[in-house]
Amino acid sequence: MAGVNTLVPDVGMVRACSALRVHRSGVYREDVRRRCLVTPTVIRKPRPAPPLALSAPERQVLHDVLCCERFVDCAPPTVYATLLDEGTYLASVRTMYRLLAGNDQARERRNQRTHPVYTKPELLATVLRPDLISTRDPTLCGVEYGVLSRSNCDGAHVCQ
Repeated sequence: MAGVNTLVPDVGMVRACSALRVHRSGVYREDVRRRCLVTPTVIRKPRPAPPLALSAPERQVLHDVLCCERFVDCAPPTVYATLLDEGTYLASVRTMYRLLAGNDQARERRNQRTHPVYTKPELLATVLRPDLISTRDPTLCGVEYGVLSRSNCDGAHVCQ
């Protein structure tokens, strides 16, 4: 390929490739690869702020409204609708979500209930009557709350 590139300025690409019996596509492909290896790093300018973006004081007012005690447990669409009903427009719902995400507050704003770890129900034999087994699980052995006979725990007989 280097030989083709030295002949190209004098005789042209077509004649250089036919004299050396090299396909032109291979020469072009090799040139592209070489150019891709030594590409200059492009330093991009930061994007300018959009002209309709909220200013810093407007963002602070919106953040104060979203975090006030009245709206602390409400989602942005609810806050937006409530403020519109009162005749106040601060920002769109998407802008409210953007502001909350910028402050790491974009999650479910209400406290979530944590469920206890499930424990498997077990059968307990009573000390006084070892022939009876009691359970608190209505689905166990297919009977209601009560006492089961140890001999047939298929739910057919319930001892009182």
